[in-house]
This record gives sequence, structure tokens and C-alpha cells, in this order.
Amino acid sequence: MDIPKRALLRGPLLSSSISSRSSRPVLLHTRKLLLLRSRSLSSTKQHSNHLCMYRRLINTMASSLSGTGLSIGTHNGHFHADEALAVHMLRSLPAYANANVVRTRDAEKLATCHTVVDVGGEYDAQRCRFDHHQRGFTTTFPSRPTKLSSAGLVFMHFGRAIIANRLGQAEASPDVELLYNRLYVNFVEALDAHDNGISVYDPKAVAAAGLEKNYSEGGFGLGAVVGRLNPKWNDPVPSDPVEAQAAEDARFFKASARIGEEFDRELDNYVDSWLPARTIVQEAFEKRFNFDSQGRVLVLEGQSVPWKEHLYNLEDGKPSVLYVLYPEKPVPGAKWRIQCVPESQDSFVSRKPLPEAWRGFRDEELDGIINGTPGSVFIHAAGFIGGHKTFEGAKEMAIKALEA
Repeated sequence: MDIPKRALLRGPLLSSSISSRSSRPVLLHTRKLLLLRSRSLSSTKQHSNHLCMYRRLINTMASSLSGTGLSIGTHNGHFHADEALAVHMLRSLPAYANANVVRTRDAEKLATCHTVVDVGGEYDAQRCRFDHHQRGFTTTFPSRPTKLSSAGLVFMHFGRAIIANRLGQAEASPDVELLYNRLYVNFVEALDAHDNGISVYDPKAVAAAGLEKNYSEGGFGLGAVVGRLNPKWNDPVPSDPVEAQAAEDARFFKASARIGEEFDRELDNYVDSWLPARTIVQEAFEKRFNFDSQGRVLVLEGQSVPWKEHLYNLEDGKPSVLYVLYPEKPVPGAKWRIQCVPESQDSFVSRKPLPEAWRGFRDEELDGIINGTPGSVFIHAAGFIGGHKTFEGAKEMAIKALEA
């Protein structure tokens, strides 16, 4: 029986409302879950570090129930997007929800922290130490080339738990694994590259090609957004060191919340929109041979969704679908569209454009040209999209276009 790791993190284990009287049963139950989890992971090398981390979490939970609490350490001073996001991601997990954040470079203070990110010169997942500044550090996310920052390190070890917690699924589920990889590539990796000084393009290749920027990027990257929340060089600093550190910490927490909001929004989009759309496209892809013996027509029945990215992923480098049919609105009697599949996601070139003889015509005039089911609406002058009042008419358009 595979107990998902998030099960170990669920519940108010860190809540101060749990009395010492009730803490023992909670801990016994949690340790039992850990034992079951350890048996399920014992033969999986990939999860060995995670298992050690959860053992450490359980021990810390025992301390928290007796009042000592759990803390996350990171450096003080100028902050960056990577540790701001790392702290947010950790605190999004139930076990860290009430964690105290200690911002210091004092080694003795950091040694007392349960988890340390972006400081300390050590990467040791078993001891929850996640720094990337030390000499010889070259760790990357699986199958990716970019050296990790503290954000990437935390996401690599805790990302599945974060996503599983949001999805309400086991960490071993295909959906969790799919989003785990996509969220890294499309969000976290850019922060890793930014913090490690890695350019999007090879600077030497850009220089050799003689390419220059046409305009400034305007500081719209997440790194710049976080950077602007640091104190300015000429901001007044409180004379009391404790007060000064508290003011700096307040800015850091604002930065962590800001980049965390973007991370959460990205994850929400994947969970609430991208993943459901993928399911719809996948179901349509599996039924494509119902409409054409060669599977060249994809029909999104009842609901139009963003389909291009999902279709290319499902085709897996073997282009087959030429036309996609979908209703304009999810209501009975809605008009239907026929859209050509581009050669690539960002291309304006269609795999097979609609016939040139149809382009630019509308309504009854178009009916006469196609000589099919009455109810034609239009064919765009560029031949990449058209419309019909009925599904049968749109399907007939696709069939005739395939034969053209």
C-alpha cells in the first residue's frame, strides 16, 4: 500500500492548539504512516532522500508538539527571487505552514533550523540543507541542463508533494508527474537560470550572429519584480539592529508572497484549466478515427478548449491531425468552426489549408461553391479557419477539404 507523502504532511501537526495530552496519539499515528511509506519506498532509489527528509520532519513535528516549533533558515541582506520562492513553496506544505523563518548568516543560528535554503554552503537533502553557492555544485533538475538555485532544489524535492496537495492526488499519479515537469520547465527553471547568471541564449553565439536587442525588456522578469522590493541604497535604516532586521524581513516576506502568488497562479492554471483541457483533447484524440479512417479530423464535442499544445504532445512528433472541429459556444444549436492545424504551435503555416477556391466567401455564396450541406458561414481569406451553422456541415467541409 503506497501512502502518498502528502499524507504525512496533512493535518494540524504543527498547530499550537494540539495539547501535550493529545500529541502522543498523533505522533504514533504519523510514525505508523511513515513506516508504511518507508516500506513502499525502500526499493526506490529516487525517493531515498525524500524518505530521510520525512523522517526528519516527523522528528521535528515531535519537537513542535512540545512547543519548540519548526524553522526555515535563509540569509539576511539583499534577497533574490530564488530563496523568496523556496520559502513560499515550503510554507505551502502543511508541515511548514506555521514555520518560523530565520533570516541570518550566523552559522550557529542556521544550525538550529530544521531546513536551510540559499545559505550555508551545503546541499544535503537528508538534512534539509539546500544551498547552491558552494564550489563544485552542479546539480540540475532531471533531464534539464540548468544548474539549480535554492528554488529549483526545493522544487525538485518537494514539488511533487506541493502539486499532489493541490490536486488532491497521490504523488505517484501521472497527473502529478506531468505537472511536476511542466511547472519546472515553464516557471522554476527561469529563476534557476537567472540566479546562476545563465543567459537564455548563448552570449557568444548571439555576438557571433551580430544580434542586438531592439528594446529593453523593462524589468518584467520575476527576478526584477522581486529585486525591486529590496531596500534602496538611500532608504533610512533604523538605528536599532533588531528593528532594522525586522524592517528588512518585512520586505522579504512581501517579496516571497509576491513571487509565491505568481507560482500559485501558474499551478492553479495548470490544475484548473490546462489539465482539464488536456483530458478533453486526449479523449477527442482517441476518437479521431471515428470521423476519418486516417485520423486526420479531431472533434471537440460540446466544448472548445485550448488544444494546440496538447495535440502536439499527444502526436508525439508524428503529425496526423489536419483539421479540428469545435462548437463556438457550449450551448445547443451553436455554430461550429473548422480550424487547420498549424505546422507548429507558433506557426501561421497550416499543415493543409482549406481549399483556395473557398477562401474569402460567405453564406449562400459559399454554399454554392462547396456544394454541400446548406449553412456555410465563412472561410477566412487566409484559409486557416472557417465556420458552419451545424456540426454535420463542418464535418462535411473537413471531408471535402481532405479530398481537395
